[in-house]
Amino acid sequence: MLRFLAGVAAALLLVAGGFLIWKSRAERQALVPDAPVARSASGESGKTIGEVAGASEQDREERRFGRYDADENGIITRTEMMETRRKPFQKLDSDGDGKLSFEEWAIGTAERFAKADADKSGTLTAAEFATTKRETKPKRCDC
Repeated sequence: MLRFLAGVAAALLLVAGGFLIWKSRAERQALVPDAPVARSASGESGKTIGEVAGASEQDREERRFGRYDADENGIITRTEMMETRRKPFQKLDSDGDGKLSFEEWAIGTAERFAKADADKSGTLTAAEFATTKRETKPKRCDC
């Protein structure tokens, strides 16, 4: 019986140790990578919007690859790929801790709710809820 309890205790200690090691590695990885060195203007293709619209699928993919490949070495690193999300993330991360809490993520919705709740009751009536409707941009007609 004593060996059984010692085995269970050892197994629990191994699982706890593994969890702590896994957790410490996850915390060391940067959520938002460092910004890459600014790219030179010589890498730009200089095409107009009209030329882009008529471009082949391969040309578009090459330009898209070029936008991600900041150091122009022909390889996209994780840092380069994540860079496109840096500014939107930093906008949402109001306390600047590098972590996005639910409250930070939902701030826009909370503000819209507070603005619509005219009587400050914490609930929305049908009339108050109608004020939360998002305005959509009218579609352009190329008639």
